[in-house]
Amino acid sequence: MKAPSHPEQPRRLRALQRYDILDTPVESDFDDIVKLASEICQTPVSVINFIDAERQWFKAEVGLGVRETPLETSICSHVILEDDFVEIPDTLRDRRMRDNPLCTSQPGFRFYAGALLQSEEGLPLGTLCVLDHQPRSLTSVQRHALRVLAAQVMKQLELRHALKQQAILRREIDHRVTNSLTTISSLIQLQRHKSDTPGLHAALQAVENRIRAIAVLHRELCQSESVESVDLRHFMQRIEGLLRQSAATHIRLDIDVDPVATTTSQASSIGVITNEFVTNSFAHAFPNQRAGHIEIRGYRDDDGLFTLRCRDDGIGSGDQTASGSGLGLMIIRASASQLGGECQWLDKDREGFALTVRFPLQEIALPATPGTIRQAAAHPHGAAWEQGRA
Repeated sequence: MKAPSHPEQPRRLRALQRYDILDTPVESDFDDIVKLASEICQTPVSVINFIDAERQWFKAEVGLGVRETPLETSICSHVILEDDFVEIPDTLRDRRMRDNPLCTSQPGFRFYAGALLQSEEGLPLGTLCVLDHQPRSLTSVQRHALRVLAAQVMKQLELRHALKQQAILRREIDHRVTNSLTTISSLIQLQRHKSDTPGLHAALQAVENRIRAIAVLHRELCQSESVESVDLRHFMQRIEGLLRQSAATHIRLDIDVDPVATTTSQASSIGVITNEFVTNSFAHAFPNQRAGHIEIRGYRDDDGLFTLRCRDDGIGSGDQTASGSGLGLMIIRASASQLGGECQWLDKDREGFALTVRFPLQEIALPATPGTIRQAAAHPHGAAWEQGRA
C-alpha cells in the first residue's frame, strides 16, 4: 500500500529542497556511511534516502543498484510518518508492507530498520536504513549505531547548508561594499576636479588613492578561498592594472612581487605605499612628455626581511624625499610604520628617486615552486638598485 502524505507535506518538502541534496552526484562522504551501516548491522543493503513529492531518491546505497524508486513501493515513505527509529523484523507480517513488490518478490526485503533524517525543525526528510532478505532483528548496539550514523548524515547536510548560506551572504556583502567604494571614489574624484586649492586637491587625491587600493584589496579577497590571507603577487598585479589606467603613454610602469601570501593588513599597507609613490611620480617626475620608467619590486632579502623597492628615473619630485612634509610622504611613512619598517630614500646625486621599505613579512601560506622566492643576492634588481639605476 502507498503511504499517505506527511501531515506537513508542503513544509516538509520546502525543508528538503533547502538542503539542495536531491539529484547530486555520488559522494564518498555518504558512501562511507552506508558501507559502515551495512557492516555494523550485517545487512546486504543499506541506503541514505530522501522522500520527494513523487519519488524516493537515494543519495548513497550499498547492494541496491538504483538511484530512485517510485513512492508506491517505498518502505521509507511509511517510516517518515512514525517515530525517529523504526524496525520491522518481518515485512510480510506488517500490513503496510505485505503487498509491496519489493517485499513479496524473490529475493524480497523481509527485514527493515531505519533511523529518520530530520531537519532542524524536526521535519522528516528521509532515512538511513538497512535491509535484509531474511527476517531478523538488530542488537541494541546496532540500533544505536544506526541512529548515530543518521545524525552524522544530517550534520553533513547542515554544514553544507550553512556554508552555502555563508557564501550567499558574503557575495551580497561584497556587492554592497564594492558599490559603496565605487560611489565614494566617484564623489571624491568629482570634488577633486572641482577644487582649485592645491592642498585640498592633493588631500583628495590621497584619499582617492587609498580607497582605490582598498577596493583592489577587497576584490582580491572576494576571489580568494581565504578571508585571512592575500596572494601578494596577484594583489599587486591588480594594483598595477589600476595604476596603468592613469599612466601617460610616455611613462612605463613595471611591478614585480614574489608570490607570497601575507595578511590583509600588510597587503593594504604595501598597496598604499605603491599607490602613493607611483601617483606622485606620475604627477611630478616626468614633465613635458618626458619619457620615463617606474619600477616596483618586492622580494625577501638575505636577512629574512621583505624588501619593497620603488623607483622612478624622472627629474625628482620635491616633497617625496626623506625631508619632505607632504601628505603623500606622511601616508607612505604611516604605512611603512604599520608594516614595522622604515622608509629609506635614495635621492642624492642621482637621477630620479628610489624608496626602500624593509619589514618582517607576516607570511601565511602559499605553494611556491623552487626558485620563486628569491634572496637579495639572487634578485635580478638587488645589487643594481643599491648602485642606483637598475
